[in-house]
Amino acid sequence: MTETAVTRKFTPSEPCLKGLVQVITGEGKGKTSAALGSVVRAVGHGLRVAVIVFMKGDYPYGEWSVLSGLPNVKIFRFGFRTFTDPRNVKPEEKEQARQAMDAAREAVFGGNFDLVILDEINVATAWKLAELDKVIEIIREKPANVELILTGRYADKQLVELADMVTECLKIKHPYDKGIGARAGFDY
Repeated sequence: MTETAVTRKFTPSEPCLKGLVQVITGEGKGKTSAALGSVVRAVGHGLRVAVIVFMKGDYPYGEWSVLSGLPNVKIFRFGFRTFTDPRNVKPEEKEQARQAMDAAREAVFGGNFDLVILDEINVATAWKLAELDKVIEIIREKPANVELILTGRYADKQLVELADMVTECLKIKHPYDKGIGARAGFDY
């Protein structure tokens, strides 16, 4: 097998005339990974991308360092390394989510991005970190040319109804069930 180098110049594509709303949800693994595949595809066509991370923003996920080095990609990370307890949400966690919502609004309405991903927004709204009504407002008012992807478990039925495409990741088996923890390079 021979290795070939592929070089590509990142030139802007034609502007998107109809940006859709996608929801990627479910109990299975792969929601963020699927959305980040869209980042790679978009950048390959010269599009401008913003990823707003709503939870675990300072966790050392490998994908953030790689993607932030790509042309036309901006990553905005919010939240803390620790997991949020949905029964005991702290004020500082709500403040992080508020800041993420501000960044989301700017990314969607600022005119600088063709694709905006709101990573873990579904969990943030389900756990009352972020206001569902504000997410619905973004969806209803977003510019026609902006593609919007919402990820995370627990997608609210209103978000599912408003979306143009909904994908559910289904868990059939998971290593966590066997006591195998998250592995660097594969799970984060």
